[in-house]
Amino acid sequence: MPTLFDSIAYGAISAPNRLVMAPLTRGRSTADHVPTDIMIEYYRQRASAGLIITEGTGISHEGLGWPSAPGLWNDAQVEAWKPVVAAVHEAGGRIVPQLWHLGRLARKDVTGRAPFSSSATTAPTRPGATENANVEAVAMTRDDIARTLDDYSRAARNAIAAGFDGVALHAANGYLIDQFMRDGTNFRDDEYGGSVDNRLRLLREVMERLVAEAGADRTGVRFSPNGETQGCDDSNPEAVFVPAAAHLQSLGIAFLELREIGANGTFGSTDVPKLSPQIRKAFTGPLILNQDYDLATAQADLASGIADAISFGRPFLANPDLPERLRTGAELNTPNPRTFYTPGPEGYTDYPALGVS
Repeated sequence: MPTLFDSIAYGAISAPNRLVMAPLTRGRSTADHVPTDIMIEYYRQRASAGLIITEGTGISHEGLGWPSAPGLWNDAQVEAWKPVVAAVHEAGGRIVPQLWHLGRLARKDVTGRAPFSSSATTAPTRPGATENANVEAVAMTRDDIARTLDDYSRAARNAIAAGFDGVALHAANGYLIDQFMRDGTNFRDDEYGGSVDNRLRLLREVMERLVAEAGADRTGVRFSPNGETQGCDDSNPEAVFVPAAAHLQSLGIAFLELREIGANGTFGSTDVPKLSPQIRKAFTGPLILNQDYDLATAQADLASGIADAISFGRPFLANPDLPERLRTGAELNTPNPRTFYTPGPEGYTDYPALGVS
């Protein structure tokens, strides 16, 4: 049976272990969404991951709407990503950007305009906020969708130009693709709404664009199929996500990552059963599972065959050398939530590696 420390191929991307660094928004880019020099060290430190999936990276200004998150829609961003990617490669790692459109969760105070979504809905108040900063979204027209598809193409093309090993589509966590896929946020009566097949149309069209730019064997996808996330839900998620996974199987993509929450998750909770067993039957390519794993539970899911790899989020945030710590049974650093999104090196590049006090 495979272990976390065995090699694996994600399509054309060869990885020396099965620990994936999950995407983690950190807010260390400039106000203009250009990566900064501090990000070079951050990602270089974590290059021992079998694969790094970067923080959510905007495909357009109108679709980002998160303060100081990076983008991939202009030349300045591409040039700033190049040394980040080069540093990871020089340290022996592999890295792909998570291409992100927030849909109705794009903040108007960042973009300067109302967000776009499948329908004219308003996202709920973010956890911990005293008031709802979200405003009602504008239902996307066919022209809006066409422009967004072009944005995905440009971002993927820019990712390859920056030297990334491929791309990963953010189709999870209640963001734009998720908003189209689920009947709790998609109330359209055109070819993008109603039936499951129609609600999956945007996903299929985006994947067509990404595959054309990066190649199917260098393109991955993230879903969060079970339960509500950021106000986005579906009355029958199995009927949506199993066909979605089957379509990705037909494309021969590099990997599918599932963020699956449980009854007592640290980032959301649900009593909706996990769909990985059903998705595993529809998708036989590399399946990466995520959410609240430790070494024992990760190894158990690899041994059972339900997963081919495991992605870790906060453990990688606080432990740049997480694979070695898990391999040797070393103590893990504890992440500091106060510095998750603050600027500067504190809680970002100053977590000690093994043997460094």
